[in-house]
Amino acid sequence: MGSTGWSTRTGPGTARRRRGRSDAAGIAVLGGCAAWSLITATAHAGRPEGMLLAVLAVAAGYAGGRIGGALVPVATSCLVAAGGLCLACASPPAMPAPNTATTLGGAGATAALFALSAGALCCAAWASRARGLRVALHVPAAATVVVAAVVGSGAGAAACAGVVLCSLASARLRRRAIGLAGLGLATAAVAGLGVALAQGALPSGLASSLAAQLPERRMLLWHQALDLAASDPLLGAGPGRFEDFTGVPPQPALPDGRPHSAVLQVLAEQGVVGLALLAAAYCWLLYVLWRSARSTQVVLAAGAALTAVAVLATVGNPLSFTTVTVGVGLLAGIATAEPLTDEPPDDAAAAPVDVRGGRG
Repeated sequence: MGSTGWSTRTGPGTARRRRGRSDAAGIAVLGGCAAWSLITATAHAGRPEGMLLAVLAVAAGYAGGRIGGALVPVATSCLVAAGGLCLACASPPAMPAPNTATTLGGAGATAALFALSAGALCCAAWASRARGLRVALHVPAAATVVVAAVVGSGAGAAACAGVVLCSLASARLRRRAIGLAGLGLATAAVAGLGVALAQGALPSGLASSLAAQLPERRMLLWHQALDLAASDPLLGAGPGRFEDFTGVPPQPALPDGRPHSAVLQVLAEQGVVGLALLAAAYCWLLYVLWRSARSTQVVLAAGAALTAVAVLATVGNPLSFTTVTVGVGLLAGIATAEPLTDEPPDDAAAAPVDVRGGRG
């Protein structure tokens, strides 16, 4: 199996410069998301609080994950996993931000929390220097599949299974760029498939098969999101204003005024620029994982969990929940944290030479 500790870098100065560039890119992307939501809100009397809170949650979680991951990576990962599981299994109904109430849906925030918890446990396993502890921590990671199924989250069980399988497969993968590229392409394919389905651009047989897996009301909301985006492709209708234009009658199952697709919601409310910024945020996460000093196994386990959340966001509204966006930031921060000293770890725990530098 591949090892799991911190990978050595070409030197502390080079590492700091690379980290500085990654952080600057993150500040620019997240700042752009916040600024554009304010611009579109000003243009169309929108409500940007939800986007602003999501950006703040990701940034705060990322900072916390970086700190905890640098000090006690295994303990921090386990704590994040335990918190996610408790929220998914035992929390009262959560509140999407801002000012709307709905329970955690099986295809939404609950599934995302299960995926993040499984990813955190896999990161904890690979961050451990003891081989026995690695195996022991993969057991509860696999158990999240059963827990998700028991609480009735089929999407969560599938997401956890995918995360654990990717984590195990990473043991023999030495080039993280290949794995991260595959995760990025998978997300793009699912997002594109959802948009094509809403546009009616798929072959009739495939479209009928996919539409049968979704509630009819969901498809109506997607069609209306595309119509709304077409009315103002650049600025959209304004953040938080989708529910003001939808003609679909409210139902108890979906009371929150969202199209339940992050891609279509951002496209409808903030236009193509907002959608480009959302895509840039996901690409930035993949980029910092690629540049991470952590081992390939830790990076790919976290990348698989973050990709699972991204895929769920194409057919649901998990990113509307602060608990999920904080969890995304925490996991990304843990997987990209660097030790507080410049001393490399012992050779038994260091990543193989061909994955050092975060570019293998």
